[in-house]
Amino acid sequence: MPELDGKAWRDIFYESFDDLRLYARHYPAPDERFRSILCLPGLTRNARDFHTLATYLSTHPEKPRNVYCLDYRGRGGSQHDSNWRNYVPYTELMDVLDFLTVQGLHRVGIVGTSRGGIIAMMMAALRPTAMGAVVLNDIGPVIETRGLARHRQLCGPHPVPKTWADAVHIMREINGRGFPDFTDAQWDQMARGVFEERKGRLVLSYDRKLAKAIGTVDLSRPVPDLWPQFVAMGQIPTFVLRGENSDVLSPETLEEMVERHPNLRTMIVPEQGHAPMLQEQEPVEAIGAFFAVND
Repeated sequence: MPELDGKAWRDIFYESFDDLRLYARHYPAPDERFRSILCLPGLTRNARDFHTLATYLSTHPEKPRNVYCLDYRGRGGSQHDSNWRNYVPYTELMDVLDFLTVQGLHRVGIVGTSRGGIIAMMMAALRPTAMGAVVLNDIGPVIETRGLARHRQLCGPHPVPKTWADAVHIMREINGRGFPDFTDAQWDQMARGVFEERKGRLVLSYDRKLAKAIGTVDLSRPVPDLWPQFVAMGQIPTFVLRGENSDVLSPETLEEMVERHPNLRTMIVPEQGHAPMLQEQEPVEAIGAFFAVND
């Protein structure tokens, strides 16, 4: 097992079923007593989003647990796919299941932000024994059209920033309505999840061809719902966080989720949109408490 080299995590690389080199972070716990956690990011995001949560869970004074944070193909440290049509949740689910097999992980806890929650719901339908408890971060079976439209804007063509200040400005322009109380430091942190520095230049942390994949969604028609996949989670303890200003998960959908799931907890994250960043003390500790009682 590689050394930490002064970091809080170990770097892991593994091969996908179609021979792409994929990346994950492992935040190690002292032992294997408690359920391991798998963190699955949003559409354009990556493992860096979960650093605060993963550090908290892996160093918890009572129940420290191994945490694994994945980069999907075409994101973060994972290799880009030459075929943009593979940037879909089903293919990404296959990559996640491959990772669980390679690492010998069973009945993991899952934290799924947005796209990651979609993958978690699909896993419940296809491989329910792989999961033991689930956190859905601002995602449900019905995805609001206006939220999808904003994701298209995020993935679509926009100027590549020359400085980190430019990157922060882009994030404010796209996400400002959802996060009205964000500080400069929080906007900077969001920007550093979308962009990264290579050879002295800022570049996107995801494959631009992702825009083609999300562009195939017809926004003039109702988006197919995931109620069957969500209902498959009925025997799995589930905790749903909703950003108060979310344009993806509506209050009405959340209410129906509560009605359809016999073991569902919910939390509203104030003054945040899609998706809550999971960096503040309250949601981080709430997730830790949820897994503590569902080991």
